[in-house]
Amino acid sequence: MNKYIILILSLFFLGFINAQEQETQPFIKYHETIDSLMQISYERGIFNGNVLVTRNDSLVYQKSFGYTDDTGQTELTKNSIFNIGSISKEFNAVSIVMLIEKGELKFDDKLSQFGLGLPSWSEKVTIKHLLNYVSGIPQIDYDNVKNEKDILKDLQSLPNLLFEPGTKYNYNNNSIFLQRRIIENVSKKTYQEFVTENIINPLKMNNVAFDPNLDYPNKTRCFDVDKISCDEISSSKDRLWISINDLNKWITALHNNKLISRASLELLLRNQYFKNKESSLGVYQDKFALHLHGGQSWQYEAAFMSELKNDLNIILMSNNKSKGFEIIQSMHKIMNGKSFNLPKKSIYRQIRNKCLENIDLGIQYYYDLKKDNLNIYDFANPKELNGLGYDLLAEKKIINSIKIFKLAVSEFPDNAKLYDSLAEVYYTNKQYELALLNYKKSLELNPQNTNAEEMINKISKK
Repeated sequence: MNKYIILILSLFFLGFINAQEQETQPFIKYHETIDSLMQISYERGIFNGNVLVTRNDSLVYQKSFGYTDDTGQTELTKNSIFNIGSISKEFNAVSIVMLIEKGELKFDDKLSQFGLGLPSWSEKVTIKHLLNYVSGIPQIDYDNVKNEKDILKDLQSLPNLLFEPGTKYNYNNNSIFLQRRIIENVSKKTYQEFVTENIINPLKMNNVAFDPNLDYPNKTRCFDVDKISCDEISSSKDRLWISINDLNKWITALHNNKLISRASLELLLRNQYFKNKESSLGVYQDKFALHLHGGQSWQYEAAFMSELKNDLNIILMSNNKSKGFEIIQSMHKIMNGKSFNLPKKSIYRQIRNKCLENIDLGIQYYYDLKKDNLNIYDFANPKELNGLGYDLLAEKKIINSIKIFKLAVSEFPDNAKLYDSLAEVYYTNKQYELALLNYKKSLELNPQNTNAEEMINKISKK
């Protein structure tokens, strides 16, 4: 019997062990089960990165799987630093609250107070609106901006908001950009200086860097499904790379009120305007018992699940995103003595090359695999086809991208996000009537889809 089969049998056995037995030797049992889960995830090609689990400040599990870049020459270590995507936005939200708790800011302060040269609409937008993504400010116009000067200039020329502040939810990076400019205006320091002096140094975070060069010590490079490195080009700065141990320090300090008060933490954890919408710190469940947040940037992926009451942190970082969120959910079930699912292979990764070579043969390959391999490949996750569609779009294969998104909506006819994606690629291909049709379908399925609403108005004016 080969090693792979032994791992699977071991994992099934350990995944269903009695919860009472786990209490006898908890860390040993958890360690063995999580390790088997991670070994299979790595061998199936759906995880390359670092994992850390702690409980009550004690180490339950920590391990590195795979390599620092696409060359496969240097193995990851616990000191490797990764881009953590949207999780880094927690740092600016907490920085703002630190200034509020010092009496230097107020949640109701208007955006117009901070000398950014913005139009009159800035008199209606408050810090509270920015923190909860309800400002009415649109997403950064990535097609036309090259740097942060362009971002500010674009905002300064914005004639109107998308909607009245506080009436709708619209997650966007312009809100993040503006939060950081407010911090700089009030503190009289750069954003990086403020975070370093007030968070990084006090918490003794040793492997952290903003916008590191490619040769920065311990920096990872992200790579795609074909092991091709990412360009890592961005129009915005202050992107944070951090080691898994230092992210654990951040989460622990935040939850133990080392940075802001418990009342402020609970305020940031929930969206103040819309229940079930993401807040500045991600999402929470069970009356602040469980804190979850994930981030993606290029091919980087990071996620954590943290139980505040039980002081449990489960953290995952990857430089080759694939199944990170599913893996972390399985780890959380393991830590709670519950049954869990083995992560399946990515159907996106499996059919990608065929779709690049011949889209029709690639789609036929999808159906062939679905007929006989439902237990091996992930056909139930709409993000698989959505990701492949955008991948093909990035490769300038727009017709192929349209065919994949059409496959996606046929497989998931009630998914508003997929119709929005199909509409986007039709719009990119200047097929405006089909774009309009699909944006309307997306808005019908999800009336809160402000992007679809905005695009419908834009197309209608053509």
